[in-house]
Amino acid sequence: MSPADGRADRSTGRSGSNAKRGARPAAADAAGAAHPAAPVPGTPFTQMTIPSDYNGAREVQRLIREEVEQAGYDPDSQFAIKLALEEALINAIKHGNKLDKDKSVRIEWRVTRDATEISIEDEGPGFDRKSVPDPTDVANLEKLTGRGILLIEAYMTSVRYSNGGRRVHLLKQNTPAPGVKSA
Repeated sequence: MSPADGRADRSTGRSGSNAKRGARPAAADAAGAAHPAAPVPGTPFTQMTIPSDYNGAREVQRLIREEVEQAGYDPDSQFAIKLALEEALINAIKHGNKLDKDKSVRIEWRVTRDATEISIEDEGPGFDRKSVPDPTDVANLEKLTGRGILLIEAYMTSVRYSNGGRRVHLLKQNTPAPGVKSA
């Protein structure tokens, strides 16, 4: 669903929203140890909550892709963010919330010329990253699922899981496109 139909909630850290202006989302590794996110000063996070629905996911993807393009990211970085974002949203909706439209997915993002940070949190039971089978293992090569996390981790600069595996924090450092000066 889109923000216009009233089912999605979007804010940019304004007073009265669930986030403080410029607040950094919590991040932790698979063991739950906190790690500071890479600094991207001065820009607040945008927040959006969608139902567990692929249409809402497409709207979030469109919004973030537009910001990434406007920030001057090179085509490879744009593709990396697009792919990782799509996979993480599918994981939250399909595997986290089990396609339950009564559950929500919360997305927070911030795009600057230097980096893009995206946090996605579902309302599912969570998971242990270490327990996910390696899709490159010979026993798993012909399985049709299990490659999303591998792709996310391959394309992003940093990926951290927290909140029992219900939240993933993605960070992509930017390599500006030729002719675009970094701020």
